[in-house]
Amino acid sequence: MKQAITVVIQAGGASSRMGEDKALKLFLGHPLIERVIDRLAPIADEIIITTNRPVEYEFLGLRLIPDLKPGRGALGGLYTAIASATHPLAAVVACDMPFASSTFFEDARRLMVSGEADVVIAKTDEGYEPFHALYRRETCLPAIASAIDADQWKVISWFPEVKVRTLTSEEVFSFDPSGLCFWNLNTPEEFLEAEKRATGQ
Repeated sequence: MKQAITVVIQAGGASSRMGEDKALKLFLGHPLIERVIDRLAPIADEIIITTNRPVEYEFLGLRLIPDLKPGRGALGGLYTAIASATHPLAAVVACDMPFASSTFFEDARRLMVSGEADVVIAKTDEGYEPFHALYRRETCLPAIASAIDADQWKVISWFPEVKVRTLTSEEVFSFDPSGLCFWNLNTPEEFLEAEKRATGQ
């Protein structure tokens, strides 16, 4: 039996380079966050949004969760995401990833179960990709809580405490042949480029 997945989309962060909330910026005529939701809905047993501006996201009709560890940066955000999940596995995704991949998470779930891993994550030239990765709630949550209590700030500071399955570049390619699933949009120019890619132009 497949272990159930909660998809957690992290939203509501201010975007200085974009000049507006990226999640609500229109992408091909709809708020970007709606595209991310639609892409991940096929593998989700539950979808929740983490945001400190819940009123702006009420139109989605989903459960909205504010920061449980305010002021603790990305690590606090990851804690909130995993703590809020009600299912054993949490697929954590940033709201500004228009090519977020449900296939990636299906394959990651298989690897997590077969390898008894706690985290399945890609490592690209940019480093680890913690905001398009799969986490086992039971083991990851206490490890992250301990890292926060120890005044750690790095989002992967707790990795030595759990079993991390780092994907090879070959695996990442097989999970996501487009190579776009980790692309997060930071500027209006990147938005335009992503819309062109999405429409095959």
